[in-house]
Parts: sequence; C-alpha cells; structure tokens
Amino acid sequence: MYADSASDPLQQAIAQQLSSADARQLPITEFYQLSDGQPAWQAAGAVESLVEALNSLENDGLVPEDYHADTLLSEFQRSQSGDDVAQASFDIKATHSLLLALDHLERGKVNSRDVEPQWDAPRPESDYSLLRVVHAVEDRALDNATALARPSSGEYQQLRDALKQHYQLANLGSAPYLAAREESLRPGDEADDVIVLRHRLALWGETDLMVADSSAYPLIDVQAASNQRVFDAPLESAVKRFQRRHLLQEDGVVGEQTRLALNTPVSARIDQLRVNLERARWIRPMQSAEPRVWVDIAGYRMHYVRPNGEHWDARVVVGSPSRETPIIHSTISHLTINPSWTIPPTIMREDVLPRVRADINYLARQNIRVISPSGEPLVAEEIDWQRPGGVMLRQVAGSGNPLGRVVVRFPNNDMIYLHDTPARGLFQRNQRALSSGCVRVEGVAELAQMLLQDTGSRYQFSTLLNGGSDRNVNLTQRIPIALHYLTAWPNAQGEVEFRPDIYRRDATLLAALQRPV
Repeated sequence: MYADSASDPLQQAIAQQLSSADARQLPITEFYQLSDGQPAWQAAGAVESLVEALNSLENDGLVPEDYHADTLLSEFQRSQSGDDVAQASFDIKATHSLLLALDHLERGKVNSRDVEPQWDAPRPESDYSLLRVVHAVEDRALDNATALARPSSGEYQQLRDALKQHYQLANLGSAPYLAAREESLRPGDEADDVIVLRHRLALWGETDLMVADSSAYPLIDVQAASNQRVFDAPLESAVKRFQRRHLLQEDGVVGEQTRLALNTPVSARIDQLRVNLERARWIRPMQSAEPRVWVDIAGYRMHYVRPNGEHWDARVVVGSPSRETPIIHSTISHLTINPSWTIPPTIMREDVLPRVRADINYLARQNIRVISPSGEPLVAEEIDWQRPGGVMLRQVAGSGNPLGRVVVRFPNNDMIYLHDTPARGLFQRNQRALSSGCVRVEGVAELAQMLLQDTGSRYQFSTLLNGGSDRNVNLTQRIPIALHYLTAWPNAQGEVEFRPDIYRRDATLLAALQRPV
C-alpha cells in the first residue's frame, strides 16, 4: 500500500493498524498514503507542535481535551519505551486527534440537527486540502493546517478575536456589580453608583475591546473624569455604545435592562461566543454564496448581497418565542404582489376563531372570506364555528391585509416567507420578536424590485404593484436565502453584538459542546 513500507517495521505496524474502525471514520488512511506511509509524530518537536495547535483551538470555542491535548505528550513519551506496535498506535492516535480537530473546526463539533430540530440544511462538506495538511505536519507548521480548516469569513474571525479578548477579561478579575435602583441612572446624575458603572464599562472593554476599528470608534476613557461620581458626556457615550452592542434602547440611560446586561458575568459571554462560533462553522458554505439573502433572526436584521456586490440592509420582525422563526436554507423562487392571505391553522385556531365565535361580523370587517379546502366559497353564517372542520379563511388583498403589498417566497416545510406589513411602527422597536413565525421586512417592496432587476425579469415592479390583483411572479434565477439564529454576531459597524437568547437555544448547544467526544 505504501512505498517501501516493508523496509521499515514502524511503517509496517502503522499499515497494519489502519484497518481499525477509528481509522475509517476520518481520512487517516489517505493521510498516511499521501505521506508515503511515514510516521507523522516521531521526530523531535512534532508532538509539541501538535499540542500547541490543539490548545489554540480554545480560541475557536472548542475543547482541546477533546483531542487529547492534555495527554499526548505523556503518551508519546511512554510509547517511545515500547515496541513498534506501541509507537504506531500512538502515531495513528495523534493523527486522529489532528484530523478530528480539523473536522470540528471546519464543520462543527455538534451535528446541528441534534440540537436544532428544525434545521433543514445538510452538514457542510469538508473542502480543505489533505495534502496541504500533510505538508504542514511535515514542516511543523500546524498553524497552517488549522488555517486551512477554520472558516475564513470576517465574521468568524471577529467572533474569535472577541472570545480571546473575553478570556483576557476573565483573567483581569471582577468589578463590583451595579445594585438595583428604584430610579434609572441618567446623564448628569451624581452618585456612588456612577463609580461602579465606570468599573463595569471598563470591565466590558468599552474603551477598545470588541471594536473592529478604533479610528471609527474612538477610545473612551471612562476612568479619566475629574469627578468619577458624575455621569458625564464621555460616560454617556460609553453607555450608548454598550447598549448598541446589546440591542438595548440606545438612550444613554442605565435602566433595568442595561443594568442586567452590564452585570452579566464574563463567563456567560464566553459561553455565548463559543456557542455562536459553533453556529458560524455550520453556516460556512452559505456565507460565501453571492448573491444571497440573509435573515439574522436574533439580530432582527436582513441583508441582501446583490450580484454587483452591493449590500442592502433592513430591519425585520421575526417570530415570537411561542411561534419561533425556524432556521432555513432555501432559494427565493417567486414573489406574490398584492397578496391575499390564507390564514395558517395555528393563527386561525388561536387568534381568529375566538373572535369569530364572539362576533361573526369580525370576518366581514376584516375582509376575510370562508372557503372550503378546494377553494369553494362558503357562507359564514352556515358554519358551526365551535367545530369548523376543514374550512379555511382567506383575507383578500387590501390595506388591512397583514401581508401588505408584497410577499417573497421560497420553498420550505414550515410555510415561512418574507412579507410586507401595514404595522410599520413595529420596526421602531428594539426587541422585534413579535410575529407568528414569518418575517416582516421593512422596505420589502424595494427588496422585491431589486430581486426582479438582479434576476433579469421582464416585469416592472411598479406596474405589477399598481395592477391591484393577486399575482405570482417567478424569478428567472433563484437567489439563495438563509434564516439563521445567532445570539452573538458582528454588526455592520464591526462591533460584536450580544443579543438576547429569545428562543432559549444557547443552553442546549452549550451542553452539547461541553460533552466529551
């Protein structure tokens, strides 16, 4: 199988052991084939370089002990006093540790579908060059090997940098906590709590940490005030930056929500970053797709990367905690202009039926028609609304229609789509987990117009919109779309945001990350 392997007893022992079950789970056999069957970890310094590389994965949110970083050196030393079989066994184990670490670094340690039941995207395929990994091992340049597997997006690197910085914060020690107050701390206030506020902001690095470009975000020395008990203008600026990065109302006032965020332990933010680095590994293929539409559920934002490289951003309203927006990978197939709305079963059962039972005229006031499963019109007064059976409700197009004027559709199993809304005021709220699962997009008409333009459609959007009738328009080219849940992620300004875990998903993923392999 290997060149000249018969002449070397250690190479023979490696070749004999490569038929084990563990060797078949990862490309270990191929690794040794590419290195002509040579042992990988017997030379001086080889194991030390491997352990150093594995320990560095802590900054990716992984657990070095999963890859035996804590025991490889002692195991290597013991193997050296043994026979060729013992040395071969160690060599293969060390290679397995490296390849498993690279697999987790590239595609994630946790299978997304094990912790996200609604996840409908396949696990990313491995696409790094194994030959280049072999060369990195031969050159004792293991950083090159990890760089091959690590996601290359700027967002991933920013999360990784933030995690490293939070480890540094954890080593600095703690700061006093802000006590609960009956009244909020406001600019101009003078109190001992202002001194504590300065310490908390310094702990969270609001002077320079987690900020991508210090020239864009000038340093704020919150400790330099002549009277540290006074809530002055520089302190207000630091509070506003903190609020912006935590999706809080950016008013410079330290109320209950801002106080709780400031008092969050550094260890909790470390866990949050680790969880979202894992999610970033899951979504690696989607991040490189262009054009693409990206819905950031926990960030309440949507981004469209156009074919010409331009970016279009918008605020969105997403599903409430009781009606979560699912994670979806799909492609946008068509638009519906001036849509009618067939009321989904859950909304019909929980929201509409109680109102109809209380007042049958509710249907007429809301322009809702009663239809059979085949679409035939029915008379509302003839339906037993206590047991309506399979009847359906459809709201005609109009100003009161909750879908507004435009729907952006893509195949998925949850009947989720992007749409307009007459309730425009909801976009002004900071916390926008308010819908029944579908995604309301501010300025969705502009998005629809761009999608038609970017896919070479012959239709003029304004003509379609003014037509008044319910009409589906297919895109001539499908555009990839992803809906993702990320509770820590860089914003457009390069600041890492920490978002509320509105769907309470982080703890499950963190437990899976902590579980030994």
